[in-house]
Amino acid sequence: MPDVEFGVIFEKFLKPDTMSAFHNYPSKLLEQAVREFASLPGIGNKTALRLVLHLLKQDEEDVENFGNAMIELKKNIHHCKICQNISDTERCQICSNPNRAREQVCVVENIRDVMAIEGTNQYTGLYHVLGGIISPIDGVGPGDLTIDQLEQRIKQGGTDEVILALSTTMEGDTTNFYIYKRLQSYPIRITTLARGVSIGDELEYADEITLGRSILDRTPFEVSFSGRKQDPS
Repeated sequence: MPDVEFGVIFEKFLKPDTMSAFHNYPSKLLEQAVREFASLPGIGNKTALRLVLHLLKQDEEDVENFGNAMIELKKNIHHCKICQNISDTERCQICSNPNRAREQVCVVENIRDVMAIEGTNQYTGLYHVLGGIISPIDGVGPGDLTIDQLEQRIKQGGTDEVILALSTTMEGDTTNFYIYKRLQSYPIRITTLARGVSIGDELEYADEITLGRSILDRTPFEVSFSGRKQDPS
């Protein structure tokens, strides 16, 4: 009989509404801070709590500096009016650099890809940041990206080559093909990264040597696309 009663009590404590009682916070302020941290990508409740408790141990000045840095970032960050990259000014450092090869435009998904390619020291042209890739399952269409701005840049002239440097995923390839169809009537070369970057890989996770070689050994997009069409797999 005691075993039965213990089983009932144990089962009661395993119920979700009872389990949540173990996660009650001693402070509403603490709970709110944890909730905000947990809303960040890749941050769960346990990690959020650890981060908040770490901040509580810091000097008030350090915590204020941390908070002010986030506020300043949100209030004063710009998107470069040329390439859409994140910048402190209306024109980013790359677009403002007179030594960059202005006839080349490398199309990437986000700022992380810009940083990855810059880390190879193999590319000296300009960029265009799409702000994402076409993904119907996530509700992201061409109109949600900066493809129109890219086409406007090409219309203005001065560009000889557009390098499609998107991740080799299905969504990345779909976006590559859409951009290719939009730009193929212009008198420019449209190339893509050599397949040193494995299919299915995110660009930002490729090592610098592989990514650098993929840039140097880039191929015309129509060759890459036709070759993949003939692939029986």
